[in-house]
Amino acid sequence: QRTFEILKPYAKQGVILNKHSELVTELGLTSLQVMELIEQLEDRFDMSIPLNILPDIRTVHDLATQLEKLGH
Repeated sequence: QRTFEILKPYAKQGVILNKHSELVTELGLTSLQVMELIEQLEDRFDMSIPLNILPDIRTVHDLATQLEKLGH
């Protein structure tokens, strides 16, 4: 849920955000926005997100799964 709150401002107008939404193709995130998003997530969840996992993150669900793995 908190991930959705952080992602909402990045979504293109009219895009309905769900766990299958693709961050780049559907939400239209640029590489700069992805980096800003990572920074916000790190601050919000007090964690460090390694950049080498970014290629494995395509959807909102992928992002949430990776955050859960990093949180343990």
